[in-house]
Amino acid sequence: MSLFSLANRTALVTGASSGLGRHFAGVLAGAGATVVVAARRMDKLEEVAAEIEAGGGKALAVEMDVTDDGSVRAAFDSVREALGRPCDVVINNSGMSREGWFREQSEEDWNAVIDTNLTGVWRVGKHATNALIEAKVKGSIVNIASITAHRTQLMTTAYCVSKAGVDHLTRHMALENARYGIRVNAISPGYFRTAINDAYLDSEAGEAMRKRVAFRRFGDYRELDGALLLLASEAGSYMTGSTLVVDGGHLLSSL
Repeated sequence: MSLFSLANRTALVTGASSGLGRHFAGVLAGAGATVVVAARRMDKLEEVAAEIEAGGGKALAVEMDVTDDGSVRAAFDSVREALGRPCDVVINNSGMSREGWFREQSEEDWNAVIDTNLTGVWRVGKHATNALIEAKVKGSIVNIASITAHRTQLMTTAYCVSKAGVDHLTRHMALENARYGIRVNAISPGYFRTAINDAYLDSEAGEAMRKRVAFRRFGDYRELDGALLLLASEAGSYMTGSTLVVDGGHLLSSL
């Protein structure tokens, strides 16, 4: 397990107040990282930080709105002031969705999804990269995409497009950051139960989707841990620009 150790590393997780982000924060803390949990809801973040510390880990809660460049900049400044070092692991996890037929979707809804899921990843990645370069520290950035980056899905056009953008942005970030020793990779999860999709997965349509997954089930959060630690740690030291699909074989479904 020492190969996957994050001892003496500082890991920032966006969207850490709930769902996958909260889970990722706990996994990284368990691997030895000092974890910076970031999101808009400080009350929830403080709960997550307290939970990590109660388990023997180290955590810092920082308010961050990924749709606001000033907020992202301030969050990275706060980390540097509090810890005296930049975050050398960054999990770009913040995301949202607003469903609807593309021809009926409002520009407001389209912009909200793109700004959070794609531009937000770019904002956080940019500030994380500049902080690492300034401190002359190597690091790893892991962007959370989705299997919808690789396939279409009705009524989620903005979400699918944003995640496809994250997948391609990952390769551009990796190319430009390699010279600084900063690796950039992505994870494309399949369907895992979250507060966003819980009702859908329990619906008739969700049951039909489950049957199209090669494993005939949705994922458990813990089944993302291996991919996360591989990309965050030195176990993945020669990996950059890669996207790992963790979906139970969902993308293998035939047409």
